[in-house]
This record gives sequence, structure tokens and C-alpha cells, in this order.
Amino acid sequence: MRRFLLLYATQKGQAKAIAEEICEKAFAHGFSADLHCISESDKYDLKTETAPLVVVVSTTGTGDPPDTARKFVKAIQDKALPGDFFAHLHYGLLGLGDSEYTYFCNGGKIIDKRLQELGAQHFYDTGHADDCVGLELVVEPWIDGLWAALTKHFMASRGKEERNGALKMASNASQRMDPVKPELLHIESQVELLRLDDPGRKDSEVREQSTVNRNQSSAPPAESESSLTHSIPPLSQASLNIPALPPEYLQVHLQEALGQEESQASVTSVDPTFQVPISKAVQLTTDDAVRTTLLVELDISKTDFSYQPGDAFNVICPNSDSEVQNLLQRLQLTDRREHCVLLKIKADTQKKGAALPQHIPEGCSLQFILTWCLEIRAVPKKALLRALADYTSDGPEKRRLQELCSRQGAADYNRFVRDARASLSDLLLAFPSCQPPLRLLLEHLPKLQPRPYSCASSNLTHPGKLHFIFNIVEFLSNTTMEVLRKGVCTGWLATVVASILHPDPRVSHAEGGKAPAPEISISPRTTNFFHLPSDPSAPIIMVGPGTGIAPFIGFLQHREKLQEQHPDGHFGAMWLFFGCRHKDRDYLFREELRHFHQRGILTHLKVSFSRDAPVGEEEAPVKYVQDNIWLHSKQVAKLLLHEHGCIYVCGDAKNMAKDVNDTLVEIISKEAGIEKLEAMKTLATLKEEKRYLQDIWS
Repeated sequence: MRRFLLLYATQKGQAKAIAEEICEKAFAHGFSADLHCISESDKYDLKTETAPLVVVVSTTGTGDPPDTARKFVKAIQDKALPGDFFAHLHYGLLGLGDSEYTYFCNGGKIIDKRLQELGAQHFYDTGHADDCVGLELVVEPWIDGLWAALTKHFMASRGKEERNGALKMASNASQRMDPVKPELLHIESQVELLRLDDPGRKDSEVREQSTVNRNQSSAPPAESESSLTHSIPPLSQASLNIPALPPEYLQVHLQEALGQEESQASVTSVDPTFQVPISKAVQLTTDDAVRTTLLVELDISKTDFSYQPGDAFNVICPNSDSEVQNLLQRLQLTDRREHCVLLKIKADTQKKGAALPQHIPEGCSLQFILTWCLEIRAVPKKALLRALADYTSDGPEKRRLQELCSRQGAADYNRFVRDARASLSDLLLAFPSCQPPLRLLLEHLPKLQPRPYSCASSNLTHPGKLHFIFNIVEFLSNTTMEVLRKGVCTGWLATVVASILHPDPRVSHAEGGKAPAPEISISPRTTNFFHLPSDPSAPIIMVGPGTGIAPFIGFLQHREKLQEQHPDGHFGAMWLFFGCRHKDRDYLFREELRHFHQRGILTHLKVSFSRDAPVGEEEAPVKYVQDNIWLHSKQVAKLLLHEHGCIYVCGDAKNMAKDVNDTLVEIISKEAGIEKLEAMKTLATLKEEKRYLQDIWS
């Protein structure tokens, strides 16, 4: 059996799932995959590895490799390594990313570039999969093409010693393998065209493509419109390429519980967790604002939790109780929700390297597991749809699930499942004859992830306290019927603080009878990089519209205390570009910012209001932070290019961070008199020097 080494670097499990899929398919193609997480450096050794290497790497929101790859990246970036250190290595790499973020697939690109610098050679073209248009558009053809590339590699390497034997082996292999189109070996350029031809394309264009038939048809709506549950020609008449059924690997037993205690401490976490009381909660926006923003103060004085301005931390949150009860009801398990869930690996499983899910603790109740351990709101992957189809008794429903997980149904999957943010509950509601066993959910639903928040305070100003802010996220789920949903964490937090919430930030609510302080669990974030420069004389630009202002409040509080402690110190200029919709409704921290500005801590405060109309004769105000940055092009360029300044961007990745990045490219190009490509390289250098830092989310 021809062996290859298969490594994955994952943040939320996506890269791991893809690597496991490669591992499972390898055997059918005559290969043996030696699968490991890239962090398990005791289980493989690239210095002596002679087999081909396949790597699947995801990317964090800041454009870095995932936490699991930090040790690996640090090791290969050692400057002392010679240029031929990996000259013996042949590899193929699949990078995962999201083009809504500035540094698309950068986690994979960093590793790819460094392996090349150390002499490693590609045996297969690198793939860059884009979660913005659907990872599977690249992942599926890349995996299909991998087998031909591996066969070619083994033939070439054997051929030097035993060409005749290799030819015989290749002929046997070709009988075993599905025919592979040669163009699949060179798909990256096609995908890059998909992504880059038109910067405005993205999801909307994919959606448009999938609705062409609908818009051009004049048939009655019920028959002419596709939906989550209904397809139209040509898909409804197509013969389908359906993925293989994922192998079962769990055996589940529900046992009557003995009433043991359960707590969030049962939830497995790599980092230490701290249970802390909420000492204050304040609404920062007016009741007529588009979004409700809350500030929450945590009392960390009795814990070892420490932070500095710019750090982020995790809030460990549960799923909505009503959604858990609805799911239990749909699975017909309501009367067994207190039962203890016992898991074993199926003795006859076909899944290679099957292991018990680490995020499901032993001996906990079914209700606890669905509440605290599984991401029941996760958008179902195609593998789950494929498995659900086998538990669906109604013919048309089964066919539709098969379509949604098939290659031919990719556009429908994107439109009705992925973009609609459908959950497992939505699918079970839409396909009433689907009756999956509990095993299926435990095998397929990912771990319920803690939610990260930026610290919005300085421990110098608020010793023993930690502030953070968030919008209560609300969105319409419209898969089969319209349901208003709240964000998993923000909806829960809003409920938790309701008893102590004060509507007006200017009024202390210490007086009067106090409700007991509710508690939440938090954990530190391991990769914190978004810090003030070590040299306080370096000038800084802060860009943070909406809740993106959070870390900068911490920066300003910290700087104020430092300037009080060192009245003769030299402190650099601080610029803040803030933006919101309405001056009178959602201008967060308005009084605090005025205070910092008047005291000279904040040297330049530039605020834009996107929804306020001009008053009287005045000309239209700037709408967005990037417009304000453009207005101050000269000062921004001077600060970044000549004064060794730093720029920090916090907030929405999809629009704001991308627009700010594009504006910075334009400014550098204009002010330095260089081509755009050179300006982009200059920005990349600033990022490498940790002078262009982003804390962004989608």
C-alpha cells in the first residue's frame, strides 16, 4: 500500500473534517494515509519523511495559521535552517480561507511559502478554497485530482529504480481508480478567476446564478421556484453524483441517570475557565437604535484572570433552551432528556482512526450535551445531509436531500442551506419524514464554540474589573417559515443580564435593592496580539466603527493612566476613526471620547454617521470610516511611512476591514507615488512588522 503523510491544521474542525475525508477515500484509490494533527510533532518527522506530504490548513480571521499550527510554524521559520532543509520533501497543500477577509487563505500561504524556501517541492498544485462562495467548489475537485497526482509521483520516484515494476503497478492502479480529468490538476487558476475577476461578485453572484431559471420563468410560483424543499429542472431531472455515505462509528446508549450534578466545568476546554459574576450591565444605545448595544462589567477580582488592553477572551455560552427542547421533541427524546449518554466506538466501524468526540464529556445527560456541547445551530455540512437522506422515508424528501448534497446541487446547497444559515432543526422541520438516530447528531454536529469578545477596559482604570460590549444579534431565519432568531451567545447574555440591566449609561444603578449578580464562565484567548506598541512615543491610528471601538476604549483608558504616572514622558499621537449610524442613537462612549479628546489623550477624533442626513445648507457628511481616512490621506501616509506609526483595525471583516484596506492601498499609492501592487506590498510589510494589526470578525 502506497503511504503518504496527511497533516491538518484546524481552528474549528473544518480542516480536520476535510483531512479525514481524504483519509477515508485514500484506501479506495490504493493509498494509505498516515493522518495527524500538525501539532502532534511526536508522531511524524518531516526531516526524515520520505513519503509525499499532504497538508490541509485553515486560516484565522486575522490571516494567521490556526492555533494548532503555531508550534509548527515557529519551528519552520527558524532563520538558522538551511535552504535545502526540506529538499527531500514533496508535498501538496490545500488552504482554507474566506475572501471576505483581507488575508485570504494566508494560513496556508505562510506554510506553503516557507516549505518552498526550505527546498520542498510541489507534487500537486496548491488549492485555495473560499468559504465565501463555498469551500466544496475547490475542495471536491482538489481531492479528486489528488489521486492522479499521487499516482504520478509514486510512478516517477519508483521509475528511477524499477521503471518496469512501476509501469505494471500504475496499470493496476489505473484499473482501480476513477478516471481523473487532467484539468483538475490545475484548478487553482480557475478558482482565482472565480474569486478575483470581479471584486464585487461573491455570494450575490452565486445566488444570481442559481436563480436565473426562476427569474426567466413565467410558470406559477409553486412550480417555478426552487426552495429548500423543492427543486426545478434541470436539477430535479438530473442524475446525481452523491458523496459516499460517511461511515458510522458511534454506539450510543441512554441510561437512566442517578441524578448526579452537572456543571459547565464538564465542558472540555484547553484553556483554564473562570466563573465570574456580572457586576454591571448598561445599554449604550437608545431604544430606537437599529441595534441594541450592551456594556457588561465582569468582576474578576477573586480570580487569576489577567488581561491587557487589546486582549480578547472567550465567553462559554449554551444553546437556546427553547431550541434544545424543540430538537428533543422532534427526535422523540423529550422523556429521555435526563438520561445519561454513554458512548462507545462501534466494533465493526469502517472509519479509520475513529475516536470518541472529545467535546462530549462522559456521563452527562442528553439535555446537558445538546445545551452546552454541540453547535446545534451549525450549518449542516453535505456529509450530514447525505447521512440524513438515508433516514428519510418519503421519496421526494429523500431525493431533495440527495440533491442538496450532490455536486449538481451545489448552487442550491449554497443558496438554501449555507447562505440561509439553515440549522439541523430547520432541516428536520422541512423534511418531516426524516428520523435520524441520536448517533448521527453526535457523529456530525461540531463542538459548541465559545464566543470571543474584545476587552473594552484597562485594568489600570478598572482594577479587578473587565468590560466588554456586544450588539444583541437578531436575524430572520427564513428556510421554511420566518423565524426571528437571536445570536447564540448575545441572545443568551441579554437574558442573563436582564435583571440588572440599566437603560442609561449616565446613571449609576448602585442605589436601590440589588438583584443577585448572575455569573458566566470565561476563558483567556491564547493568541492575543492586538496590543499598544511597546514604545509609547510611536503614533497610532485606531479604526473601529460600531462595537469595533471596544479595544480602543481600553487603549485610551490605559494611555490616560500612563500619562498621569509619567507626566514628563513622550507619548505619540492617537487618532481614532469611529463610525455609527446615528449621532443621537448609537454613538457609543460619546462622553468618554469627548473626555479623552479634551484632555489631549486622543489627539484626533474623526467620527462619521452613515444614516444621518445633512442639516440645512451643509454639504453631505462623510458616511464611513474609510471616507474619513481618505480625507486625511496625507497625515495617515506620513504617520505610517515616515513616523514608524501603527494602525489598528477592529470590527466587521466583510465590508469595513476590506474597504479600509483598499483605502490604505489607494492612500499609499497616491502619497508615495507608487503602483498599487507596490502599495499592497508596503501594507504586507507593515503587517509583518506588526504595525498593521486587525481584530476582525464576520
